[in-house]
Amino acid sequence: MAVTASPRVGVIGSGVIGRSWMAVFARAGCTTTAFDAETGQLTRAMQWLQALRTPEWEQVQPCASLAQLVDGVEYIQECGPEQLELKQRLFADLDRVAPHSAILASSTSAYDMSDIARQLRHPGRCIVAHPTNPPHVIPVVEVLGGDQTSPETIARTCGLLAAVGQTPVTLKKHAHGFVLNRLQFALVREAVHLLKAGVADVEAIDTVVREGLGLRWALLGPFGVADTNNDQGVRGYFGGHETWITDLMNQLGPTPTLEPELTELIGQALDRARGTVPRADVRDWRDRMVLAIRRLKASHPVGQRQREGQLP
Repeated sequence: MAVTASPRVGVIGSGVIGRSWMAVFARAGCTTTAFDAETGQLTRAMQWLQALRTPEWEQVQPCASLAQLVDGVEYIQECGPEQLELKQRLFADLDRVAPHSAILASSTSAYDMSDIARQLRHPGRCIVAHPTNPPHVIPVVEVLGGDQTSPETIARTCGLLAAVGQTPVTLKKHAHGFVLNRLQFALVREAVHLLKAGVADVEAIDTVVREGLGLRWALLGPFGVADTNNDQGVRGYFGGHETWITDLMNQLGPTPTLEPELTELIGQALDRARGTVPRADVRDWRDRMVLAIRRLKASHPVGQRQREGQLP
């Protein structure tokens, strides 16, 4: 069964990720129901939506119960705390009360759907749809079924996510943290190691990423960057340099410990860098700039322009 053009969706949990999913679905014209066991959290999420100053919040209907949330929905996005037993109980409740045709998706960044849906009667409709924070600004969503998820559920989920403006990426198997977090924390691990080893300070490390690596990675992934860094592409970039690259990778630091004193040192450095600008303003600036970059990339598609000889 295909999803409708503007499906009715439900969002469970209204923290940073949940409220952002509400914006994603409402912006796409979906009637969106929302539930949070903590009513105050849901109230704050609705206020946040209103502060976006767009009509999105008018599409969101706060609910007092799961039964009210699931009424007539085609898709549910769970955004609860990262606790396996809690998610198992929640999915058991959803499996019992949600329409049988509804997809049950989790925003989990840690757990395999095989574990979450292990005891359910209808595990074939359960799937992970792991977003990037915040999903209403950054579109990629990692999609992964459990060992009992049906191919139809995977196809329907990807179709719905694409229809509401996200970029679904289907993973082949589970890895703790999925792809984005594993790549992200590989960099964070080395950044912390370099800091603790006295190679560079917080400002220098952030500058190297912000004014160096990040500029390329906003346009191309690590393999794409490697392919453009050499006239012979990735074959020339890796080929002939295997020993040097392997030696460098072998010298990357071990997983560091994050002592409270170290976290405080990093926090103080970031406070100095931010100065008197509130952190919320930096977050808003980040979101606006990411959206501007997305618009710029959309107006300059590399494949077509490259084929037509229009690249500078």
